[in-house]
Amino acid sequence: MKIKKILVSQPKPLSEKSPYFDLENKYGVEVVFRPFIRIEGLTSKEFRQAKIPINAHTAVIFTARTAVDHYFRLCKELSFKVPDTMKYFCVSETIAHYLQKYIIYRKRKIFYTETGHAESLLPLLAKHSKETYLYPISDVHDQKLHIPEDGSIKFTKAVMYRTVSNIIRNDEPFDYDMIILFTPSGVKSLIQSFPHFEQGNIAIGVMGGKTIEELKANGLRLDFTTSPKAPSIAAAMDQYIKEHLEDPDEPRIEQERFKEPIPEPKPEPIPEPKIIAPKVEEKVEEKKVVKKAAAKKATAKKTTTKKTAAKKTAAKKAPAKKSATKKTEK
Repeated sequence: MKIKKILVSQPKPLSEKSPYFDLENKYGVEVVFRPFIRIEGLTSKEFRQAKIPINAHTAVIFTARTAVDHYFRLCKELSFKVPDTMKYFCVSETIAHYLQKYIIYRKRKIFYTETGHAESLLPLLAKHSKETYLYPISDVHDQKLHIPEDGSIKFTKAVMYRTVSNIIRNDEPFDYDMIILFTPSGVKSLIQSFPHFEQGNIAIGVMGGKTIEELKANGLRLDFTTSPKAPSIAAAMDQYIKEHLEDPDEPRIEQERFKEPIPEPKPEPIPEPKIIAPKVEEKVEEKKVVKKAAAKKATAKKTTTKKTAAKKTAAKKAPAKKSATKKTEK
């Protein structure tokens, strides 16, 4: 199938010199940038639950600018003033220069690799073995830097931000001939947006071994990835598009849209029992019954009172009769 429209699951490049724009001009394709994931920082409350004392560390390891942002954000939220003696070890010069956003660059001890590869940072860390390192990471980090856990380097991994899927909604068009994915989370986001995704003639290019594993785990086909001949994903795209320029067009598969889950029906409230007011006739009858009952009680009370009084009178007369009888006998 001839490639006409490409979806790149990343934010649009700020520079006009991006190789993606070169591909548009070279082949007349349309490249759409749409991030499949977004980054959310942990709140200070969430970070406290990990019980990691930031002030117990003398150096920080940065492998991404995102880590720099969330480290200084959390320090501020936790009211921790970063000391001037703090040392920074960065995976690249670009990240090292990014520190200027938060600190005075020339007055700090900053170290970075010349190659830009994470593994090149290990000799620097080992050289400063007396330091206690804090390593800010994401909840789904891809282990770019494998620090030995034999105790030769003292470090603490600290999750400071998380990766969240960006769901493709119903109002967004999905008519792509190629999709570029960079992370396992990007693959998961695609499946979440289209639970019944059918790849069909859509070419999928990915970057990274973990991403390839996630792609295959979801039953999708890998069409291309980076290689020694195409070390960047843009170069791999160039190679693939060139090979499929003359392929006949094929109809696109209409993907089933992601639908919001139907909320479960709420249980109907149990109606309160209705109190039916008695009719006027019933009220009159009730009053009569009450009056009769009261009259009976009053009569019974009077009768009881009379009997009691008679008994008392009889009791008083009894001694007098006895005395009269005695006098007669004499």
